[in-house]
Amino acid sequence: MMTDLIIRNFAIIENLHVTFERGFTVLTGETGAGKSIIIDAVNLLLGGRARGDVIRTGAESASVEAVFSLPTGAPVRQRLRDAELPVDDELVVRRTLSRTGKNRAFINGSVVSANQLRELIGDLVNIYGQHEHQTLQRPEMHLALLDEFAALPADLAAYRCIFRDYCQLQDELARFETALRERQQRIDYLSFIQRELHEAHLQPGEDETLEQERRLLQHAEKLTLASAGGYEMLYGGEQAVCELVGGLADQLADLRAIDPALGELSDSLRGSLYNLEDIAMQLRDYAEKLEFEPQRQEQVEERLALIERLKRKYAPTLEELIVFLGRTGQELEDLTAGESRREDLLKACDEQHAALQAAAAKLTHRRQQAAQQLATAVERQLADLAMPGARFQLRLSTLEAPGPDGMERGEFYLAANPGEQLQPLSKIASGGELSRIMLALRRCAPAGDDLISLIFDEVDAGIGGAAATAVGEKIRCTGNELQVLCVTHLPQVAAFADQHYRVTKTASDNRTTTRVECLDAAEREHEIARMLGGSHAGEQALVHARELISLSQQPDGALI
Repeated sequence: MMTDLIIRNFAIIENLHVTFERGFTVLTGETGAGKSIIIDAVNLLLGGRARGDVIRTGAESASVEAVFSLPTGAPVRQRLRDAELPVDDELVVRRTLSRTGKNRAFINGSVVSANQLRELIGDLVNIYGQHEHQTLQRPEMHLALLDEFAALPADLAAYRCIFRDYCQLQDELARFETALRERQQRIDYLSFIQRELHEAHLQPGEDETLEQERRLLQHAEKLTLASAGGYEMLYGGEQAVCELVGGLADQLADLRAIDPALGELSDSLRGSLYNLEDIAMQLRDYAEKLEFEPQRQEQVEERLALIERLKRKYAPTLEELIVFLGRTGQELEDLTAGESRREDLLKACDEQHAALQAAAAKLTHRRQQAAQQLATAVERQLADLAMPGARFQLRLSTLEAPGPDGMERGEFYLAANPGEQLQPLSKIASGGELSRIMLALRRCAPAGDDLISLIFDEVDAGIGGAAATAVGEKIRCTGNELQVLCVTHLPQVAAFADQHYRVTKTASDNRTTTRVECLDAAEREHEIARMLGGSHAGEQALVHARELISLSQQPDGALI
């Protein structure tokens, strides 16, 4: 549900923070006080069009923010995860407008586009009135309401699973048949690749090893001169360093008796001599291993050129070349065994299609039964809502091919008055009629989508008396399942509310400001009395208001 709504510098609202509870909440007040502006602000939060002219005069920017409490299994949680947005038990949505045109939207502190806002949270709240967020004006949602009424979610989920598997098989078969049509050409091409790569006898890491060998071969003469020359200088030649160091160490050792310090230096020289001799031996061994072979260098160059050419043709690295070889081998094997694989796929597709048709037929049968039952139930509800002659219908039309929701699409049709022709609901219903139809549907199919809040802005248009009482009770019943906010001018509706807000407009220093107050029991009685008798309502109106509130406490359904 929506727990908090914060509005700043929006139209005539300067600074407003409203806290909402579960159940049924009404907003009442004089015409023009700003009730519908609050609904406009919520509409903006749900991704509605941002207009600069709603920024309060004298302000450079406006903002609307709402906090939603999310049920554990709310589908919006997964949508947020898929969009890589933060997910918590609370959802904080904020939208800012600027006169410079730099409008921004945020979900849990992360910046999103207006389109993302609509896609991610647009279904959390439905607004019925002069607004965009109306399930009933989206025919693609009508079938979902019927399915919920008919208790079909489990059957629909099973059908969708079969449909998904069938589509995957169809895609695989289509790809396979395309491959078969080009099979021989592809086989020839893959066979050439296989021969070329097999004949190359590629080994993992071979190119790096060859590169190292090439460097050695290219500089073999320098390496030989350095290593052999170093050996001669240190050990093998006349007056070699090791010989000179050894002689000096012997001289210092002979002087140990005269000065022990010279003996210690002799020992240090001996240690250095051993290291020099070891280095000299390593240089000798290194020089003996070096072989300058012009033919080997040519072989290495040719091998590296071959590997480089194959990389340019098929894959950027030697490791990927080896993987590519295995992949082409598998594809070649599949193509060679193509006909038998095609037969297997055709058989699997036929079996899955039969299962899909059976699941679709089951859905269709139950929907056809439920469509008439839903129409009858909605018409009965509409009769209580001042639409006694209304005819309601859900028409199912068969699709050319199975779709993700079955073999049909559904759309609501309405004839609001006797003698009128049934027409698509999305094209003909007024805001007030849509509100009442939605109420009727909510009483018949209470959870047909992912809604957590409903907002009615014109539910009382053109009704009064007993019909208004029926509307109030039906909204209260709906409030037992969903959070419901309702802007109303009817005291009969307001009397049923669990929470009552009064919207007032005040003027100070030549500025108009909208205020919202949560009413206690006594204040609520006076507000409903005002709605009954005007701003100068007397004691009789107050008595009548108490009677209305008392009657509204009757158990659900007692007044209908």
